[in-house]
Amino acid sequence: MDALLIVDLQRASFATNDKHDQPATLARVDQLAHHVRTGGGSVIFVLHDGDETEDLVPNSEGWQLVPSVHRDPADHVVRKTLNDAFAGTTLAPLLDELAPDRLIICGWATDLCVDSSVRSAVTRGYRVVVPSDAHTVTDRPHLAAAQVIAHHNWLWTNLITPDEPVRVVPTANLISAPARA
Repeated sequence: MDALLIVDLQRASFATNDKHDQPATLARVDQLAHHVRTGGGSVIFVLHDGDETEDLVPNSEGWQLVPSVHRDPADHVVRKTLNDAFAGTTLAPLLDELAPDRLIICGWATDLCVDSSVRSAVTRGYRVVVPSDAHTVTDRPHLAAAQVIAHHNWLWTNLITPDEPVRVVPTANLISAPARA
């Protein structure tokens, strides 16, 4: 069974429409969530609890999920305060209960919360898959967003893992394959 971890796709973070390939990335995440659900897998939304400066105060308008990614009543929600979706959250116990065969990780921001969560999942022994085109970031002062994404896609495929390497593949490849129940 697959578990899809969707990191920080919240309204405030996407309000400025300045993320790399933003509309298409959000559409791919939504398609992937639908694919995982219909295959009997689990979708987990990770929401960042921030403060007024980020407009991520819990339960505020900015804290809510972006409207373009559908949330099903059966989906799970995990709240975090740090980059790593595992750090001090209920994610590890939830995944213990779900016992996925593989963990698919996507969302915002490639170089911070997505990267931290991928690395943390690897150290916990999960078989990790990252859709290469279903995570995004804004331009950084020293690097364009597309370069940040390309760098992390390369980096994740080269992490030393306990078992299988991290698979980084386009969303279309994941959706065209039968979902893992």
